[in-house]
Amino acid sequence: MNDVGFPVAEVLKGIETAQAVGLGPIKVNMVVKRGVNEDQILPMARYFRDNYGGSVVLRFIEYMDVGATNGWRMDEVLPSRELLDLLRQDFELLQLDPSAPGETAERWGYADGRGEIGLISSVTQAFCGDCNRARLSTEGKLYTCLFAHQGHDLRALLRPSEGAAISDAQIGAALAGLWGRRDDRYSQLRAAETPSTGSDAPRRVEMHYIGG
Repeated sequence: MNDVGFPVAEVLKGIETAQAVGLGPIKVNMVVKRGVNEDQILPMARYFRDNYGGSVVLRFIEYMDVGATNGWRMDEVLPSRELLDLLRQDFELLQLDPSAPGETAERWGYADGRGEIGLISSVTQAFCGDCNRARLSTEGKLYTCLFAHQGHDLRALLRPSEGAAISDAQIGAALAGLWGRRDDRYSQLRAAETPSTGSDAPRRVEMHYIGG
């Protein structure tokens, strides 16, 4: 699902090429939007389970209100719990342990050992408390939340106007300070009550600007 008409065949070719050169583990993300593509949940699960033998992990992502241009509505979100119930109609699934601290996806493996799926539920099950993700824009700004209103200027830190060199230790200390002061918890606030989306609300960064 994309808004530029990019063909699925090219995506599949890219997966095969990534496998051929030894990249991995490969993860395929499917954003699920109620009323748009929930009928493709089971076909997608069957396809990746039957054709890749566990070498590609399909992850289902709840439709999120990233940025301000996608016209997000809560009633278009398909909660991961509903999605899991749907998958269990066709597959026996066993919950797996997180692969690393701060794992954003809840992991479920097929009981027959033929791979796994992931559920990313930042709308209905916020994981702000142990989030360990940061993103760097092409302009050198560090964003400590996918739903941030503004980033921290790292380019100015790396290229001070007076031209003085900055050490790796100073850079590390500055990054640690930024991370230690972060108080991002947009998803938790959203879960408590619908955030303001009016014209006076701060504009959130768009996902295409900072990456997924």
